[in-house]
Amino acid sequence: MDLELLVIFGFILVLSSMAFSMAQKIHRRVVDHEERKLELLARTEEAKQGSGATSEAYRKLEERVRVLERIATDGRDDLARQIEELRDLQELDAIGSVREATR
Repeated sequence: MDLELLVIFGFILVLSSMAFSMAQKIHRRVVDHEERKLELLARTEEAKQGSGATSEAYRKLEERVRVLERIATDGRDDLARQIEELRDLQELDAIGSVREATR
């Protein structure tokens, strides 16, 4: 009978150690997941606030995408007129910079 109790006790110890080690691994994975989620939330908030050089690049990219969407959806006549206005503005800027350089 003592041998049977010893085997049962050993079996319980093995099972409990396996259960505790699995619980520890699961807990570690949950904690790692929560840390990663918080880190991603912090990065998202930082990007929303607009701090740093990446947000400036993101803002410029978003502005370019809006222009491309407008080009794709606007009529051809309106688009041609806007392009000509931009060319005229560039010519005026070039003339103004030449005048300033000669002064």
